Amino acid sequence: MKTALSVSLIILFYTIAPRAEAQQTNSATSVPAPTTLSPIQKNIEAYLRHFYAFGPDVQLVVGPPKETAVDGLLETTISPSLAENKETVKFYVSKDGKFLFRGEMSDMTKDPLVENRSQIQMKDAPSLGDPQAAVTLVEYSDFECPVCRNLHDVLRDLLPKYPGKVRVVFKDFPLEQLHPWARTAAIAGRCAYQQNPTAFWKMYDFIYDHQEIISASNAWTKMMDYAGQSGLDSDTFKACMASSEAAEAVNASRANAQLLDVNSTPTVFVNGRRMVGADAHLLEQYINYELAQLKPGKAAEKK
Repeated sequence: MKTALSVSLIILFYTIAPRAEAQQTNSATSVPAPTTLSPIQKNIEAYLRHFYAFGPDVQLVVGPPKETAVDGLLETTISPSLAENKETVKFYVSKDGKFLFRGEMSDMTKDPLVENRSQIQMKDAPSLGDPQAAVTLVEYSDFECPVCRNLHDVLRDLLPKYPGKVRVVFKDFPLEQLHPWARTAAIAGRCAYQQNPTAFWKMYDFIYDHQEIISASNAWTKMMDYAGQSGLDSDTFKACMASSEAAEAVNASRANAQLLDVNSTPTVFVNGRRMVGADAHLLEQYINYELAQLKPGKAAEKK
């Protein structure tokens, strides 16, 4: 029964707005139920419980509706939880309570990429390439995620096509509820970076290249092995793995991802333009578009 209900939760929050070729996470943050519910909140909960056949063991919390910039449209959060499975997502509901939907609302009077760029925190994050490159690609990834490994392979083939033009910044977003050794690997990456920033990228390659032989039971041993092969001091690395500093850095990276509404891995931002998954053609399209904006004709158009 719990398995069936877990599937219902997945259907509710992952098929309404699917993100192809990416792995998605459940938020670890639970939302306390309000003491008094408005009629709209009650209607939303009743509708979803009926539609998805949620029983009493599924907690479903509907946040208080808030005004948006669009007349007649309210914003709310819906937070289902079942045992270890938890999620909080944003929904919109019409003010008359008749229509409910999930999606992105864009203000076309503003540059949609500026806010993303302002929220991405790149300080003290592993970086590869010229800091002054025209294109900055920020990758939010999980070392155990198979699609993230695909992105790793895509970047390995793609980046040599753009010498000096693309910079890659790595941000940790381990999906711990799905991947039991992802956090261990994320901490290992941070420890590599803290000891020698260039060694991070050796660890990055080692982990993704050997992803299929790493498990929860051998992850610590494998990380120590890859650290040695990356030229790191083993004692310093081991002490870092056991300390809180690297773990706190991983937590900060996750918090930054959540600020950007990242809930799938890999999620990539190309000069602020979001891409979910490891589509090589789409990634190349985004990079080429950004580089094209630098051409004299395009620069003149912007003036």
